[in-house]
Formats: sequence, C-alpha cells, structure tokens
Amino acid sequence: MKHSDYMELALNMAKATQGQTSPNPAVGAVVVRDGAVVGLGAHLNAGEGHAEVHAIRAAGEKAEGADIYVTLEPCSHYGKTPPCSQLIISSGIKRVFIASTDPNPLVSGKGIEQLRDAGIQVHVGECQSEALELNKHFFHFIKHKTPYVTLKTAITLDGKTAAPSGDSKWITSEKSRLDVHYDRHRHDAILVGVNTIIRDNPHLTTRLPQGGKNPIRIILDNHLRTPLTSNVVKDHESKTIIITNESVKEEDKIPYLEAGCDLISIPLDRIDLHHLLRELGSRSIQSLYVEGGSAVHGSFLKERAFQELIMYMAPKLIGGSGAFTSFGKTGASAISEGLEMKIISVDSVGEDIKITAVPKDYSEMKEG
Repeated sequence: MKHSDYMELALNMAKATQGQTSPNPAVGAVVVRDGAVVGLGAHLNAGEGHAEVHAIRAAGEKAEGADIYVTLEPCSHYGKTPPCSQLIISSGIKRVFIASTDPNPLVSGKGIEQLRDAGIQVHVGECQSEALELNKHFFHFIKHKTPYVTLKTAITLDGKTAAPSGDSKWITSEKSRLDVHYDRHRHDAILVGVNTIIRDNPHLTTRLPQGGKNPIRIILDNHLRTPLTSNVVKDHESKTIIITNESVKEEDKIPYLEAGCDLISIPLDRIDLHHLLRELGSRSIQSLYVEGGSAVHGSFLKERAFQELIMYMAPKLIGGSGAFTSFGKTGASAISEGLEMKIISVDSVGEDIKITAVPKDYSEMKEG
C-alpha cells in the first residue's frame, strides 16, 4: 500500500466521527509496521483520548519502529488529555506522516518540532486537501473566532422555494431530507427565522436511522414572537437560543427563561449578523447550519455572512412570479454586482441534485 492509502484509512475513520468531537477537530490515526496495519484509532469525543492514543495502544509493543499516519498535527500541550507528541516519542515510533498542521496557536508547529527534536522523521502534507476539508469548521473558527456558516436551501427547477401560498412541503425527496439530517448532525447549531417557527413549528432536531447529535437551535426573533407552545421551547431536545432586540421588556423574557431558553439581546432594530456571529463564536459555536426562509437567506447574502451554500434542486416546476425564491429582500441591482460563487460539487441524491458552492473570494482565500 502507498502512503496515501494509509492516510485515506485514517481520514475515513475521522469522517465517521464528524459532528461528535466538537469543539475538537475530527482526527484519525493508523500505525503501520512492516507493511501491516497494527493499530487504528479515532478521536471520539471531546475530553476523551485522541486518535494517536487509541492507535498506539492498539499497536502495543508493535509500535516500536513503526510508522504512524495522523490526519492532524499531534498536540504538544497539556489540556484535558496529555500531549500526543510525547506519547509518540515514548512509543518508539520512527516516522510520522501528518496530513495537515494544526492552526491552533497552542499546537501549530510545536508538535512537529518536538517530534523532530526527538529524532523522529516527520512528513507533512499527505492528503492535505482532504484533511483541510474534513475540519473546515474547526480551521475557520480558530482563524476567525466565528462559526463557519452553511446556508441550505431547496428549490424547484425554476428556482422556487415555496408556492405563493407559502406551502413548501415537500419540494425535495425523502433521501434529500435524510441528507439534511446528516448535515444537522455535523453542525454545532442550526438557525431559522421566527416565521419558520410560527408557520411550521419544527423541532429542528437530527432524525437519523441510528440517532444523531441535535444541534443548538437559534431563532432570529426581533420582537420575541416565538410561541411558548412551540416545539423548540417545549421539547427540551436541545438548547434553544432566541436572538431578540434589547427593547423587549424584561418581563416578556421571563416565560422563555423559565422554559430553559437562552436569550441574546441585540442592540439594534435590525439584527446585525456579523455581531451575532461574534457572539455565537464567544459561546464556542464553531459551525452554523442556516435553514432560514427567503428573508433570512437574503440577509446572510446581503451581509456576505456565510462560507458555504448547499442547494437541493428537485425535478418540479411551480411557475408564477409570486412564488418564493431562496434569497429575498433587495438583491443586487446589476449582474456585475452579484456574488460570484465557485461550485465545489454536484451530486445526485435520490431524484434530486445537490449543489455545493462557496463564495469565490472565500475559496481563493483558503487556497492562498
């Protein structure tokens, strides 16, 4: 097997843990000796053993003189667990292959330096692009201190998200809706506008065949109109944070606080999304999945406050000028003023097409 084959094995193990390791990154490790895999490991949950720990323990004495393939630079500091760099050194491993360095200032380059100072050969960059994609939420958060924002929308072939009546169930297939739940599982939080709560009364939870992690639910509600009888208030399946205006009376907040909701007051008539994202970042929310309607998505587009767009396109036609589109409010006044996007992937999901795109300037920034 090639070096890339072993790293791909480590990456696949890490991918299986996406969504459950936050605020830590997803990491996989493989120990190889004399061409045989002798240890495998993945980081499973924050506060528990890192991938290297599980892989080296599985290898036991066979780690002596072996190679280890790890998807992210081994940590070099004491946190909730001891540093992995020291464990690798004491295990007798002779070569370390690392897909990506760690942008965390507590680690960045220091783990590699410790390994090399101990006489261990270190090779960096095997399957690097895959490793960066795997932990894009973590890397973005470490750099910007705000969550990585993914906008999700579902449209018909003629670009409609709902009929003029507001009816939108169901535009996409069951397989596409299941795919959305996998994305909910992989994100720390999910955001919608209050009109979605009033109209649909959703739970905003993750419903997968074998369960899943429920994201924190965030409601944009300037005038605190979220019904106290709504599922996001009553079901306690996950934390609910309501973003409202500071002019809302304190006595009006009490029933929500008593129901277990958190309230964040924004000192503006219009919610400033960049201010909100900084506030969410201060709460260690690294990734945000936006399932808003036309108005919410229009606000994120207007403020350029997102890093990724996922669009499901269903083989249906609605027609009519009164039907809703993905991005409402006032858009660009000229084609030249529109936001240029880069399509990352186009996939078939059931009968639908799934398009993933990122703002072109953000894509160029990452590549640079």
